Amino acid sequence: MGYQPSDEDLKSVEAWFAEYDALAEQGAIEQLADLAVFPMNLATDVPGGRAAVRQWTREEYVEAMGQAMGGGTAGLDLKSVRTPHFVSENLVVVETDATMTVDGRTESMSYVDLLVRTEDGWAFQTMVQGGWGHGWPVAKRG
Repeated sequence: MGYQPSDEDLKSVEAWFAEYDALAEQGAIEQLADLAVFPMNLATDVPGGRAAVRQWTREEYVEAMGQAMGGGTAGLDLKSVRTPHFVSENLVVVETDATMTVDGRTESMSYVDLLVRTEDGWAFQTMVQGGWGHGWPVAKRG
């Protein structure tokens, strides 16, 4: 088995997500971008197609998250269950299963983030979630 995280490692990831969630609730997109490393890798799928991958600059991230989050996640009754998988002491893949209520309907989503430990603490560098690839080109091998 690989790296076994300490309680401190686990708590540091939980604290990072607590900060992220609080900023997301407020719709503080620029501050969310401060928690990332750019260019950011994205992997998603194209409706009716295959996988799509892309890299975002900070500006592209801010624009996309501003559209997706609008004024923030407050009022969505967002609940997340996160499972970290440490690759090493400085790399952790975090699976998230979440539910949120939109217009009285509960929706579920699953996604994965790669967090990297920087001199300033954890930062997210890769996002993997289905459904973001509207209008993106399909990924090609080679």
